[in-house]
Amino acid sequence: MVSASQTPAGMDPVTDPVMDPVTLAVLRGRLEQIADEMDATLYRSAFNPIIAEAHDACHGLYDAITGDTLIQGKSGLPVFVGAMAFAVRAAMRVAAERGGMQPGDVWLFNDPYEGGTHANDFKLVKPCFRNGQLYCFLASAAHWHDVGGAVPGNYNPAATECWQEAVQIPPVRILRGGVLDDDVLAILRANTRLPDSLWGDLNGQLAALELGARRLDGLLDEYGDAKVAQALVELRTRAVRLMRSHIGSLPDGRYSFEDVLDNDGVKDELLTIALDMTVAGDRLTLDFSRTSAQCAGPVNISRATAVAACYVALKHVFPDVPANAGVLDAVDFIIPDGLVISASRPRPVGGYTETILRMIDVIFSATALADPQRAVAHAYGTINALSIAGHRTDDKRKGQRWVMFSFFGGGHGGHSDGDGLSHGNAPISTATIPPMEILEAAYPVRFTQWALRPGSGGDGQHRGGLGAIYEIELLEDSAEAFIFGERGKSAPKGIHGGQPALPNVFEYCQNGEWKTPPMVSKMLGIHLKKGDRVRLQTPGGGGWGTPAERTEKDRANDAALGYTKEQA
Repeated sequence: MVSASQTPAGMDPVTDPVMDPVTLAVLRGRLEQIADEMDATLYRSAFNPIIAEAHDACHGLYDAITGDTLIQGKSGLPVFVGAMAFAVRAAMRVAAERGGMQPGDVWLFNDPYEGGTHANDFKLVKPCFRNGQLYCFLASAAHWHDVGGAVPGNYNPAATECWQEAVQIPPVRILRGGVLDDDVLAILRANTRLPDSLWGDLNGQLAALELGARRLDGLLDEYGDAKVAQALVELRTRAVRLMRSHIGSLPDGRYSFEDVLDNDGVKDELLTIALDMTVAGDRLTLDFSRTSAQCAGPVNISRATAVAACYVALKHVFPDVPANAGVLDAVDFIIPDGLVISASRPRPVGGYTETILRMIDVIFSATALADPQRAVAHAYGTINALSIAGHRTDDKRKGQRWVMFSFFGGGHGGHSDGDGLSHGNAPISTATIPPMEILEAAYPVRFTQWALRPGSGGDGQHRGGLGAIYEIELLEDSAEAFIFGERGKSAPKGIHGGQPALPNVFEYCQNGEWKTPPMVSKMLGIHLKKGDRVRLQTPGGGGWGTPAERTEKDRANDAALGYTKEQA
């Protein structure tokens, strides 16, 4: 068996390069291109706007023995790439219990406790063989539009167990020796409100994996199996070496920070995400032991998801480190069982995005205590998952089910080099906010406002980016809306003397009266009729550095562009 994790004989995995830099750079580019092409294939073929337009998906190459991340593309979601290592291992384990893997097999599942994230994210794992030996895995993860559960789109803010969120599919073969399993497909189609969307997204992922396998075979034929495996070893070695160097540049010490979630959607009490970060030479320890216990509602996450969130945060802090499992080789994790970030079945985990964003925030802030020049202030900290669903009433599509699910942007934090990005997407991903025109074309809604939110970024030497205002009017006779957000009580924080941003505000209008949810950022079953509206005012990013250090020229520019409250 060829394993890209094996170190060639006599090589020190930290100090000894095994390949000339030019060849390594070429092979790195070619390998990343395979993942990029898989991403592009899915984006162009998916039926679901969250994949096709927002790019809520990823592809990568994974180790044949350990399942570790080898290569990720430049456009796939980084948090998926980190979590998919756990998904590959889960598929490997189940396959070993059922006779192993064969050429042409593809394993499918959405189990969030094994593969991370939540049940909307379907993972497909394809073993790649060379000369009868397993060489590596290709894997695909993508957010399917609707997979059953109590709430259309599956962000159920009141769920108290996983079965209320979505159908649960363990690792199963969707392709066996290259042949589609119609029985598995029938089960999948029976557990969604949108079977055509599911069918299109599944086909897109299968096509992406098939293309990736062809591209990988072509590369291996050209350079040889051993040479490519050697390059994968060296890329991981370089990641380890760079991480140790960066960690070693931080002052030794213990740096602690904590932040909160608004509530779990069931009980209106704050939940704490706490980090004690220890730097000792060239090793980093992330200790989350003081974090709140797992809760009744759906802001829990699995340990796999928590580790993936740390991977994303560290890649933000040290962006030049190659994106593979070597990022974590110099990091120790202390995440005891039974926490909100290490929950077990059947605790609901559908709102994982909100919790991992808070984990990223505390890593940023703990890093700022060690070296504020490296760190970024808090971003807006919530995807504001919004579903609006109903049935068509026009003559051509009367009775047809429709489900609009989308996420929304906000401001990013200021940093040592400048102001934060306005109206960006969450730092867990490279996904894009679905365009207004696409949502209006696909669903019976109209955006009556889509604008920057003046004054929403935190003040500082470098200002936080601005959040946004989205107002959506229903054009159908009736529908129900569901919101799953955060940062309604605790605003994104600044660092190094920077000020906090404005908090999140969600409102809905019924019969001309504007209302807010009892739990501030979460609510289900909001009854809307034609002409009613929902409105999101998303947070900005926190500021970096003391406000007194901001130049008069920058403040005059803020005022001229209408970025401050006074100009709103």
